[in-house]
Amino acid sequence: MMTGDQTPLARLSHAPSWLINQASAHSHRLVAERFAAAGARGHHYRLLAALAEHGPASQAELGRRTGIDRSDVVAALNELAGKNLIVRAPDPGDRRRNIITLTAEGERHLAHLEGVLTQIQDDLCAPLSQAERDELVRLLTRVVDHHAQARTPWAAES
Repeated sequence: MMTGDQTPLARLSHAPSWLINQASAHSHRLVAERFAAAGARGHHYRLLAALAEHGPASQAELGRRTGIDRSDVVAALNELAGKNLIVRAPDPGDRRRNIITLTAEGERHLAHLEGVLTQIQDDLCAPLSQAERDELVRLLTRVVDHHAQARTPWAAES
């Protein structure tokens, strides 16, 4: 909670949850603004990156790999298909589903978005040295991995 002069309350100013939340808000704003200026959204980047990294996939697979809700996957893929960045084709093994493939234009657009994302990271982490950025990523990865493992049902059994 911010006070009237827009400074955090002393009780929150050193709370990791508060600081992560504030950094996340700045990150979301930068991503939304910069990707919008590039004619894209965060979902677009994640879907294109998943296709580039893992190859053609079904819509359901893309949703699982990217953590995007199924209805949002469909809407984003419709937008990407409208820009000829992806192609949908029936799965030869199961005609009820489509296989999504990245087009050459999609690969070029993804390369452009990679540059946009690099700039977003640079702007977000502007006050940090490269060593500090590396340490921040290392620490955040530990926190995220810890909580992801704690949510996995089989993790409690090990």
